[in-house]
Amino acid sequence: VQLVESGGGLVQPGGSLRLSCAASGLPFSDYHMSWYRQAPGKERELVASITNTGGSTNYADAVKGRFTISRDNTKKTVYLQMNSLKPEDTAVYFCKVRFSAYWGQGTQVTVSS
Repeated sequence: VQLVESGGGLVQPGGSLRLSCAASGLPFSDYHMSWYRQAPGKERELVASITNTGGSTNYADAVKGRFTISRDNTKKTVYLQMNSLKPEDTAVYFCKVRFSAYWGQGTQVTVSS
């Protein structure tokens, strides 16, 4: 199983980024997926999750109304659209196959002026 994140970078407060996570080596449409993040000196935290069909999503309170998780099962990819970014969103963002030990390598998101 391989999960490859992309789309991170440096953005000003109030800006937007879209992260992608391309999966291979598993029947992607069978699995729920999630995004986590880890800021310097903090524990890794769950940001958002999505069911295998995309029919249900959940978000951490800190990102509700600003972030949107989605997926394209034909492309075996899960996305995280991040709007109205704040400096406290700065972290390494990881995708994960839910209820498994499969993680991506992470992509850095830095929100700073």
